[in-house]
Formats: sequence, structure tokens, C-alpha cells
Amino acid sequence: MSTRFDPASPLSAPLLSAIGETITRFLDDQETLLATIGSSDLLPVARAGTAGGKRLRPAYCYWGYVAAAGQPTDAQPLLDVASSLDLLHVSALVHDDLIDDADTRRGMPSAHKQFEALHAGRGGRGSAAEFGTSSAILLGDLLLMWSIELADRSGAPGLDQARPLLSVMRAEVTAGQFLDVSAQYGVTGASSVADELDAAQRILEYKSGRYSIRRPVQVGAALAGADDDLQAALAEFGSVIGRAFQLRDDVLGVYGRPEVTGKPYGGDIHEGKRTVLVLTALTNASPAEARELDDLLGAPGLTDGDVDRAAEIIESTGARAHVDRIIDDGMRQAIAVLDSAPMTSDGRTALAQLAERSVNRAH
Repeated sequence: MSTRFDPASPLSAPLLSAIGETITRFLDDQETLLATIGSSDLLPVARAGTAGGKRLRPAYCYWGYVAAAGQPTDAQPLLDVASSLDLLHVSALVHDDLIDDADTRRGMPSAHKQFEALHAGRGGRGSAAEFGTSSAILLGDLLLMWSIELADRSGAPGLDQARPLLSVMRAEVTAGQFLDVSAQYGVTGASSVADELDAAQRILEYKSGRYSIRRPVQVGAALAGADDDLQAALAEFGSVIGRAFQLRDDVLGVYGRPEVTGKPYGGDIHEGKRTVLVLTALTNASPAEARELDDLLGAPGLTDGDVDRAAEIIESTGARAHVDRIIDDGMRQAIAVLDSAPMTSDGRTALAQLAERSVNRAH
């Protein structure tokens, strides 16, 4: 595949199409196996889950390679590895929606809800909800296995150098997710809001910063044989932008509009998520406001008015402005790293544009 993508538009339609086509071909290859087993019902849900999304992780992987070695003559092996990161991501989303009891994802029913509908449509026995949960767990596991398979069969020349990063990425996001769950259920050992805030900062790094940007861009660079200096620069860049990316997501989890985000209004308030944004508000709030906000988080039967009140408290404490400053500072730091790092001009241009898209977005 000899296609040169535009670094000034690092999420251009041609690159997104190439990633989508790579995933579609891979899933097509799974049809015979699933049909033989009698598990073909997994495939439509897998296709639906992998059909859209921002494709940030594959894009960071691709342009990380370009930063080290320029655009490849044959892009397909790189696209295979890059696209495998989206299979990993969708695997995590399927399980994340179960953990959060989320009914929608990207404006459509989440995987477990699609399986519930399958159960209902065929008049299945027992609980549709239990079938949906069981099936989604298995689909998430299968997508993880498929992400490994797609990368392993890529034939990318630098795959041996990238494998340790791929392995640690998978472990970090899973362990980071456990830390997130532990924090939400109050079993981290935190004895104060300050302790919770420290845990939330670690979740930012390991569940999002490394998984979303740092490891993907490093994987791409490793495939190109990047030296230690470039890898160190990309690690710093990736962590800074990855944390800012998640902080923006936390802001949208309170203030984002469903018609834009594809997620329920005030989803983080409904779920009771104790994010850096929320914990900063609890730290800064008056005792009365802190009690009111704490009571609203995750309370059953919340109305849009209740969500509006929680958002009002968060804003009045200065927490939203504080998080916005962290995001802006992270963006400036990341661009400074790119400007001083030893990389190709195409890579620098593309990664700067991707960073901007990652943190200054509405969805």
C-alpha cells in the first residue's frame, strides 16, 4: 500500500478509511471460524463497535512511526498494528460500558444492550440482561484476542521492538481500570478527598494518558526503530496530552451535550464518577456545597435539573476553570516537547495537529 497521508490533516478521511478498511478485512476473515463454531452473532456487534470512533490511537501510532522514519513505502503492516489498537480500545469500551451500566455508546446501544435485544428478538430463555452481560464480557475478551492477532500477523519489520510496549499498554489500561473501579467504590485506602485526588491523578496517567496516547505513539516509533532520545520525548508528549485528553473527557462528562457527545447528559454525575474535576470541586467547595455535591453524585433518580445543580456547584468552586488551565498548560508543554525533539517535520506537524484535536474537542 503506497499512500502518503497528509500530516497537516492527521485524521484525514483517507487515513480513517484505511484504518476502517483494515479492521473490516480482519473481521471478514473471522466469519468462517465464528460460523463453524456457531457464534456468528458476535460479529455484527463487533462490526458495530469498531465502525466508528475517533481512531486516535491508530492515528497516534501511525504518526509516531512517521516521526521516527517518515511515511512508509508500504503502509499496510503499520496500519495493521495501528488498527489493532482500535480493537483493543473497543474491547475496553465493551467492558467499560458494563462496569458503568451505560446503555449507549457513540449514540447507539452499547454492546450488552445489543445482545439483550438479540435475546428478546429470538424469545430467549431466562434473563435478557444476564445474557447481554455474559455475551458482552465474551465479546470484549474476543476483541482483545483479535487485537493481538491483528498486530502479530502484520509482518511489520519492527514488531519485535514494539511488542513490549504493546504488552505493557494492555496491562496498564486493565490495571488502571481496576484502580478507577476501586476509587469509585472507595476501596483504595484513601482516607481523605486529597488522597482520592492523588489516586485520580494516577488513574489519569495509567488508564488514559499512557493508554490513549503515550503507548500508541511509542509503538509506532518502535516499529520504525526510534532511538532512546525520540522515545523519551514521545513518552513525555504522550503522557501530557493523554492526561489533558482525559481531563477534557471529564469536563464533557458533566457539561457535554448528548447530541454532540453521543453519551447521556451528565453521565459522570449519574455514575457518581469522582474524577479530578469533581474531586477538585469537593476540595474547593464550602462544607454545605461539598455535602450537596457528594449527595448528588450517583444518586438514583437524578433529573436534568439535579445534574445542572451539580454542574453549577462544580463551576462555582473554580474547579472547571482549574481543569481548563491544566489542559491548556499541557498543550503548551506538549508542543514545546515536539519543537525540541529530534523527529521528522511530517511527524512534528501531524502530532501537533493531533494534540490539538485531542484536547480541544466537543466530543
